[in-house]
Amino acid sequence: MENIDLLWVVIASALMFLMQAGFLCLETGMTRSKNNINVAIKNFCDFCVAALVFWIFGFGLMYGLSYRGWIGLDLFALNFSKSVSPLTAFFLYQVMFCVTSVTILSGIVAERVKFGAYLFVAMVVAGFLYPIAGHWSWAGRWGADGSGWLEQLGFVDFAGSTVVHSVGGWAGLALVLIIGPRLGRFDSGPGSRPLTPSNMPTATLGALLLFIGWLGFNGGSTLALDETVPFILVNTLVGGCIGAISAGGLRYAVNQRLDVDQFINGALGGLVAVTANCFAVSTGSAALIGLVGGMIVVFLSQILEILEIDDAVGAIPVHLGAGIWGTLATGLYGDLDVLGTGLSRFEQVAVQGLGVLVYAVWTFGLAFLVFSVGNSVFRFRVSAAEEIAGLNISELGTQHESELLSTAECSGKALHQ
Repeated sequence: MENIDLLWVVIASALMFLMQAGFLCLETGMTRSKNNINVAIKNFCDFCVAALVFWIFGFGLMYGLSYRGWIGLDLFALNFSKSVSPLTAFFLYQVMFCVTSVTILSGIVAERVKFGAYLFVAMVVAGFLYPIAGHWSWAGRWGADGSGWLEQLGFVDFAGSTVVHSVGGWAGLALVLIIGPRLGRFDSGPGSRPLTPSNMPTATLGALLLFIGWLGFNGGSTLALDETVPFILVNTLVGGCIGAISAGGLRYAVNQRLDVDQFINGALGGLVAVTANCFAVSTGSAALIGLVGGMIVVFLSQILEILEIDDAVGAIPVHLGAGIWGTLATGLYGDLDVLGTGLSRFEQVAVQGLGVLVYAVWTFGLAFLVFSVGNSVFRFRVSAAEEIAGLNISELGTQHESELLSTAECSGKALHQ
């Protein structure tokens, strides 16, 4: 890498780091005030834990010398003072992808998971699930040490609609099925008792921070400051904006009212959808992909409510649903010459579908197995009394001034604070 390319990768890494602040604001704003401090510290600590685990184990599994396209065999716990600058910048950039995939789980299972259990989950995803999955598609991005087996087949995921977002979504789905919904969420049937968010302006700020970070997420995936970067950034912008309008507009058409969370999640869904293909589609196609991504968020949110799956912030529709769509859309709308796989349109769509299926089986299947075993050894979920009191009190021993009523006095209202 030349110095200007190194600078761009470092700047893009900093933009992606800003996404962690976005996740923190989004999740604390969309959850109840009695849990907001707990949600915030989980977001902070999962970044620290995931980054360290990825340095020790994950980076080597993902980008080390490839064993037949399945797993990396070196680059573990590197001493970067003795490494070349391009490798150091590449690691810095890739660790941000890893922590993004991990943080997706935080919002899905917020308000009911023990702090220690959540850090265990973060270590499993950052140190094993994500890097091995990433090796299959992205191993060839560093050096000449081989490429992943899906990559060899022609699977394309430019910045991680599947590798990052769907992996986080599948793992989060497995975890939420194991621990169940929050108390009171479905007492009277599907979707019966929506729990009131504590601060939607803060959540909206979080969405804007994520939007800014996404410019580094997609733009930096070139690993060079070349002529494609502005085009990629525009496609990213268009996909996110139209995703917000499509989701918010669709929900308004159905309910005759504006839902702030659907505008927010629609934008994120549009961004996720164009992440896989923003380098290889026209601006019009990026708009279409973002439009459908936003609509998928709305439809999948309704399906989760019918199935009584309690995703606290709507991350499964955003990251899993829109991630699958964006991966398939790469085959449907991507310029075949730019994709450079040598496949026909039909073959490209087929291999994109294969990738979606492979990641579903690997991530959901293994996550469900590992998390089920972990939950049987040490219960992941807090007790009912702790959940009613709020995790700010039960796990951190602190609370907001507005919540100084005794648990006994407010237990009837605690589910809706």
